[in-house]
Amino acid sequence: MKMSIREAINQTLHEEMARDDRVVVMGEDVASDQGGVYGITEGLTQKYGVRRVIDTPITESAIVGAAGGAALTGLRPVAELMFVDFLGVCLDQILNQIAKFRYMFGGQARTPLVIRTMIGAGTGTGPQHSQILYPLLAAIPGIKVVYPAFPADAKGLLTTAIRDDDPVIFCEHKALYMDECEVPEGEYLIPFGQARTVVAGSDITIVAMSRMVVIAEQAAAQLKEKGISAEVIDLRTLSPLDEGAVLESLAKTGRLVVVDESNPYCSMASEIAGLAVERGFDTLDAPVRRVTAPHTPVPATPCLETEYVPNAAKVIAAVEETLAY
Repeated sequence: MKMSIREAINQTLHEEMARDDRVVVMGEDVASDQGGVYGITEGLTQKYGVRRVIDTPITESAIVGAAGGAALTGLRPVAELMFVDFLGVCLDQILNQIAKFRYMFGGQARTPLVIRTMIGAGTGTGPQHSQILYPLLAAIPGIKVVYPAFPADAKGLLTTAIRDDDPVIFCEHKALYMDECEVPEGEYLIPFGQARTVVAGSDITIVAMSRMVVIAEQAAAQLKEKGISAEVIDLRTLSPLDEGAVLESLAKTGRLVVVDESNPYCSMASEIAGLAVERGFDTLDAPVRRVTAPHTPVPATPCLETEYVPNAAKVIAAVEETLAY
């Protein structure tokens, strides 16, 4: 069945709430008739009631803190952190509490909590509502970080996240909400830590995540017209990270470009480049190149925001530079 990422996430929430009455949804405006800013929770209140779809005050520390406590007591909360930019307000609850419960309690505590959050530039929401920040989250031990690019992956990964007994941060790129593709009907799960080869190729590997996978696909199509065979790898989850898939592709192509919408310092692009140098150095035929946003806040001006986000032309330029080495 063809549906958008927004529809796939909504359908998954409906299915998992019907399957398990321990699943509750909480966050700002999640119980409204519109289902929040992008309609993600549409129809949940009418079907499951306000005891399981909980509108909260505008206080992210309370949302995440309450969700963490609820998870410890046996519920399986899906908390919405409306924009990842608000992470600073609830970072203590994530970094020092939720991520450490299992470790601090000697493995005796389960924290089956999903924190859904919107990320990314390209929709004109300004520097305080357009950041990525997943490198910061992936650096925290004890939480899993998921970042789907396609509707089918959104369904499969969110189902896995809700059923997981550890905390998961589920990142949703705002610019992808209306993208459509075929989504399997019925129960569908995708294991964490398994990247996917979106485009097979032999000349160079392009590793990307979420919206940048779409950009990498566009670049690969244009490169093919030039006689260049680019392999595109979608990481799908950032923690756990499928290092094997990256190294296996690199061993085949010998060249690597990483496309990452985050800022360049301490980015996922830096992590993948480090992995390639540390564990795949003997297979490298050229230096690794990174295509990232600049080390600046996200611009509010539309023309500058368009320039800020990596695009196919920048990916193609990086590929051609790498092949020319």
